[in-house]
Amino acid sequence: MDRRNFIKISAVSGAIATLDACGHPDQKLIRFVPEENLIPGIATWKPSVCTLCSAGCGLLVRVMEGDAEVVRHGKRGLMKMGLAKKLEGNPQNPVNMGKLCARGHAGLQVLYHPDRITHPIKRTGARGAGQFQEISWDDALKEVASRLTTLESSKAANSLAFLSRPLSGQRHELIESFLKAFGAPPAVWYEPFDEAVLRQANLMSFGHAALPTFDLARADYVISFGADFLGAWNSPVAQSIGYGEMRRGRPGRRAKFVQVESRMSQTGANADEWIACHPGTEGALALGIAHVILGEKLAAQGAGTRAGARFPGWSAGLPEFTPEAVEKQTGVSAAVITRLAHEIARSGSATVMIAGAPLAHTNGLFNALAANALEALVDTGHDEKPILAFTPAVPLGGGAQSATQASLASLNALAQSALRGQLQMLLLYDANPIFSAPAATQIREAIAKIPYIVSFGSFIDETSAHADLILPDNAPLESWLDSVPQAGSFQSVANIAPPAVAPLHNTHPMPDVLLVLAQKLGGDTAKALPYSTFDAMLRAALVPLRTHGGSIDAHSDDDFWTAVQKQGGWWSAASAAPAAGPKSARSAAAPAASGKNAPALPEFAGAAADFPFYFQPFVSQSLGDGSLAHLPWMQELPDVLSTAMWSSWVEIHPKTGARLGIQQGDLVAIASEVGTLRAAAVLSPGIAPDLLAMPVGQGHENFGRFASGRGANPFSILAPLTEPQTGSLAWAATRVKLTRVGGPEQARLVLFSGGLSGFPREGEHR
Repeated sequence: MDRRNFIKISAVSGAIATLDACGHPDQKLIRFVPEENLIPGIATWKPSVCTLCSAGCGLLVRVMEGDAEVVRHGKRGLMKMGLAKKLEGNPQNPVNMGKLCARGHAGLQVLYHPDRITHPIKRTGARGAGQFQEISWDDALKEVASRLTTLESSKAANSLAFLSRPLSGQRHELIESFLKAFGAPPAVWYEPFDEAVLRQANLMSFGHAALPTFDLARADYVISFGADFLGAWNSPVAQSIGYGEMRRGRPGRRAKFVQVESRMSQTGANADEWIACHPGTEGALALGIAHVILGEKLAAQGAGTRAGARFPGWSAGLPEFTPEAVEKQTGVSAAVITRLAHEIARSGSATVMIAGAPLAHTNGLFNALAANALEALVDTGHDEKPILAFTPAVPLGGGAQSATQASLASLNALAQSALRGQLQMLLLYDANPIFSAPAATQIREAIAKIPYIVSFGSFIDETSAHADLILPDNAPLESWLDSVPQAGSFQSVANIAPPAVAPLHNTHPMPDVLLVLAQKLGGDTAKALPYSTFDAMLRAALVPLRTHGGSIDAHSDDDFWTAVQKQGGWWSAASAAPAAGPKSARSAAAPAASGKNAPALPEFAGAAADFPFYFQPFVSQSLGDGSLAHLPWMQELPDVLSTAMWSSWVEIHPKTGARLGIQQGDLVAIASEVGTLRAAAVLSPGIAPDLLAMPVGQGHENFGRFASGRGANPFSILAPLTEPQTGSLAWAATRVKLTRVGGPEQARLVLFSGGLSGFPREGEHR
């Protein structure tokens, strides 16, 4: 994709120029007076925060003067302004230490995307048809304020709902404060691949309802149960840095890495040993390893007592989980189980991870607790310092999602309220559940029943297409940003950054819009949010950190706030006390053993006789959960294993393909009890013969020119099974059947290794 499709730069000077601009050919553009002083040819590096995943990596934005097409005072024209040319990692940030993944670099395309909504728009056609007309900000805000005032005056404030992707920091605090003061229920934070199961398990095992941070640079042995920690899980940049140190940063000392999973991930491809395990039995395998360690007294006495006491037979050495018994459940041989136990025990510094598919079963909590028990048993580390720990909380009030809140459970509750006619108004921010939720949630039908919907999205997608009014947010690089990373560093981190560039279009940041609405409503809502702008709220929250020392030594609040903006945030001193880990929980009284952790074995939707294959959707580094499918750099990024791009595919073991007459690139149909989809077949030896795997992200009905009508959506055939104690979606618990329905010419699979002859031209959907 040519860069000119994202930013139109003109060398023409004078009052009026003609420019072929992003779908506006031959449109005459006014030359606006520059709003800032820049030196031509001189780059300025400005701090920012990556928002393309939840890791919270720090950015540096290379800004230089250039001519850009902008909207000012309702008119389109040209202006000399600072333009973001390149993104790099901020070397001062403790999370990513100057490194940046492919997603982070693609943040530039959000700013210059030709499908961005450039001004407020109001629905004119049927819900979901995507028919809108332009409306002024004044009229739009008056309309929203009037609707909110009507709810308030009619004692129906509790019929307002707010639906968003999970947020951290002051954006989260602002939304919850607005809703609480107005009298509405708390926000619904939805993402399909939430971490509620792992957070709940960590709370029960270690006393911390948070995601873990791993000191991989010190590890001598790592065993991972399904955690794609080098690809798309947790804090992949920080984990990749630690992994590199673990493998090559210590001359004469190289750790061993074992990956247990049913489908080879990007991380599994880097392992010394890859072990296929029956889906949902990873917890049994972890306890089988623990059985050997306990029975042969290969660990220190009392190790893992708190976490292990969750299992009734722990003190007796887990007699039900002998290697022979576990072999029958998992398919992993007793000899391998015994060998792994001995390797871990003699390694000196071992750690255990679990994430992804093992937690996405009906017994996901059991699997997580079992892996945590093994982690507590073996993670002694050098100098009694564990490899797994938890990032210390930033000393700020609020600003964090409820740690064990399950996204699907909350979304289901919202949908049921809407279907019962209990919701009158919905505020929608950067969430697309019509695409990413199973059909059984009835979220599409629920959205249709809500009388009035306001979206703050920058793009029209499947869900925002149903909005009555869209108030477009600034792009992240045009906004004040903050985030509080929960993992990736052993230092407390609060990221803060001012806008790197001025807004290109007639957009306003969502936080500022909420603050304006709060003042228009008056009363308790205005009192709860007395700030005129979001940066004023950020300053009020961050300035108290000056008394905590850390990375900034300032003599006044003003100096501190200036330094925070220049640095890109605040973080505690590197020499601060280490974050709490598994050993910190051992001194606490061990909980009584309970059968509440059952069942140990997973359940699946679909009888094995009718649906003989397990189905595993997976998160790719490029498209995530589908929210990045509109970015062409991410579409063009080849999958690290299959090299597929711009398309959907299903991974099949070669033996399975041969048995069913399926060859590379064939079009196949995958059917569950819920529905059917079609995709190209990719034969891969890195998958169990009874498993089919498919990346999520494609299959959008409505998400701009680069994503719409491309591929298939795995969410559409998922059964609505959940992990019972947290309510999280058991997205790996669906069984399917497989049929060949056509040849490669019908599947249109695009592989990088086969050249770019299949590269889609602009405007062409495949």
